[in-house]
Amino acid sequence: MSVWPMRDQTAIVGIGETEYTKWGQTRRSEFQLACEAILKAIEDAGLNVKDIDGLCSYAGDRNEPSLLATALGIPQLRFSNMLWGGGGGGGSGAVHNACMAVFSGSANHVVAFRALAQGQFGRFGQSRTGQKVSGGQAYGAPFGLMTPAQRFALQTRRHMHLYGTTSRQLGAVAVACRKHAQHNPRAIMYGRPMTLEDHQNSRMIVDPFRLYDCCLESDGAAAAVITSAERAKNCKQRPVYIMGVSQGTGFQQGSFADKSKFDTANFEEVAKDLYERAGVTPRDIDVAQIYENFTGMVIMSIENHGFCKKGEGGPFVEGGRIEWPDGELPINTSGGNLSEAYTHGFELVTEAVRQMRGTSTCQVKDAEICLVASGPGVTPVSDMILRR
Repeated sequence: MSVWPMRDQTAIVGIGETEYTKWGQTRRSEFQLACEAILKAIEDAGLNVKDIDGLCSYAGDRNEPSLLATALGIPQLRFSNMLWGGGGGGGSGAVHNACMAVFSGSANHVVAFRALAQGQFGRFGQSRTGQKVSGGQAYGAPFGLMTPAQRFALQTRRHMHLYGTTSRQLGAVAVACRKHAQHNPRAIMYGRPMTLEDHQNSRMIVDPFRLYDCCLESDGAAAAVITSAERAKNCKQRPVYIMGVSQGTGFQQGSFADKSKFDTANFEEVAKDLYERAGVTPRDIDVAQIYENFTGMVIMSIENHGFCKKGEGGPFVEGGRIEWPDGELPINTSGGNLSEAYTHGFELVTEAVRQMRGTSTCQVKDAEICLVASGPGVTPVSDMILRR
């Protein structure tokens, strides 16, 4: 098999984040948050705004690239891109698109980012009324299937029915993320530890999801600067090389016409491409950042990425196996969407970079390879593997 041409040819050289707050508590606009995160990422890389010539985002980010370029002082925007799809499915995909722009010579330094101000524009987790619905919503909304929690609860309940997955196993995911957040002063849930019994006693949101099975609703922004491996040598930070990236979707995913797709996170095909491109296997992964819209989807993502067999994700997350510092596969070492912040998962990208730099607040010893899985259960989804 020939080596994937883009393997290790691009690198992340800068990351930036705003303060993360509960939704509605920031005094800044979504546009201001985006600008702040981008500027911090550029500064972290040791670059100047004038070096930037590309911008990428996803999930319907409302910040127009031409306006951002004007506000930031970017002299020439040579590449701008938005990945299709909602939710966090485009987190790694936005980096993928930036890599392709750099590798092709379309741009030199591209910033991938995501900004959210739900207090300004409304909560993603809340249902909205309207005169019309289209697409997949047309088959659910008339029957009361209105929110992400409702949809993914159905998929998780199916997984529980087929494989015996339990609420306490869902709770193991939430507890691991909250444990990691206690070491991370940036995390919204910093200073608020949680036990498995706390999880079990939290109120039911949509069966089987309890309160702590659901991601945070927060405001903030995160960004990363991507450039060529050659240019990365001249940047301030140690380059974090992009071994492989993948985006897409399986056949009929999202329509659920094929019931065999209902108990998966839609990563099977994307993960296969990812491992082939990176030239590694699940056994080579030292640490993983796995998007948690809801805990059940993390368990399905773990299965889809080959860390265990299908149906064995529940037992896999028990016994501290996904916890730092002693777990076999520490995940979401900053706290993730469940306990650090919810920026449609781009904070998982910045944490992956910190792990590869050796600067995480839950640093995995001798970690050399990190996986990022973006947006389980949506379509399309995306994946990324980084290395030191």
